[in-house]
Amino acid sequence: MGRITLDQITKSFGEAQVIPPLDLTIEDGEFVVFVGPSGCGKSTLLRLIAGLEDVTSGEIRIDGKPATDLPPAKRGLAMVFQSYALYPHMSVRKNIAFPLKMAKLPQEEINRKVENAAQVLNLSPYIDKRPGQLSGGQRQRVAIGRAIVREPAAFLFDEPLSNLDAALRVNMRAEISELHQQLSTTMIYVTHDQVEAMTMADKIVVLQAGVIEQVGSPLDLYNHPRNLFVAGFIGSPKMNFITGPEAAKHGAHTIGIRPEHLRTSKESGEWTGRVGLGEHLGSDTFLRVETEFGEMTVRTIGDFDARHGDTVYLTPDPARIHRFDESGLSIR
Repeated sequence: MGRITLDQITKSFGEAQVIPPLDLTIEDGEFVVFVGPSGCGKSTLLRLIAGLEDVTSGEIRIDGKPATDLPPAKRGLAMVFQSYALYPHMSVRKNIAFPLKMAKLPQEEINRKVENAAQVLNLSPYIDKRPGQLSGGQRQRVAIGRAIVREPAAFLFDEPLSNLDAALRVNMRAEISELHQQLSTTMIYVTHDQVEAMTMADKIVVLQAGVIEQVGSPLDLYNHPRNLFVAGFIGSPKMNFITGPEAAKHGAHTIGIRPEHLRTSKESGEWTGRVGLGEHLGSDTFLRVETEFGEMTVRTIGDFDARHGDTVYLTPDPARIHRFDESGLSIR
């Protein structure tokens, strides 16, 4: 079981309150991602759950039992940090086994759990190697293996892929998601990368300045952002925003349209623009187009033939226009 409940949790450092009163429930077996810009409080919130930071006020419950005052070792959680924190002089086997040895488990049980973890993480061929002989992705898997053998109620990941190159990040995203499917254990994952959030999460928690802006599935947040902040943060490239008379025509203070929901033509369309930067990726083309509303990003499928300075016409999908009021809240 791994149901985690935060009830009116706050955190202050001196006079500065970094987490205002916050409520959140993470259901057993969910993969929940905390996402937001740097300094939004996502890592602090994870450390409060782990017990690595003291709660200023409020209550944390794990499987219905009070955990606010429990030390980290008593919470039944396993943390995987940004740095691998492996013992360089120990083999993979000994690194994974270390927490079990500290718990004084029988050697036979330690061996069984280590072998099982190595098999799940495809580390069996490397089990007698040392960390210095492994790639970055393999070292991160060893760190995850050290967490798996503890059989925790939940795994807590604090930006575990930020030290990896782009290709390894993509591979490790898939491996961690697959691991979640195999283990069916609650996972809480912190990242500033909204692409990681969208591709991995069952549920995303979007944070800004310690405040939860919205909680929902990736597609909920993509299709129905609660406010301008969520609309601008979720989605890559980010949503285009327009104010003024064009927004007023739609009964809004601001309208938003995603780059993939703008039809691009060289013949005709609702808005006229001039092409600036073009990024041709083969499967997609991204264009920066200067319009009377300012620069807009457009995504077209395939290799759209447009050069710097060309005139293009843009037509938004009317069913995909997002409307926001003066306070930035979505108008439904």
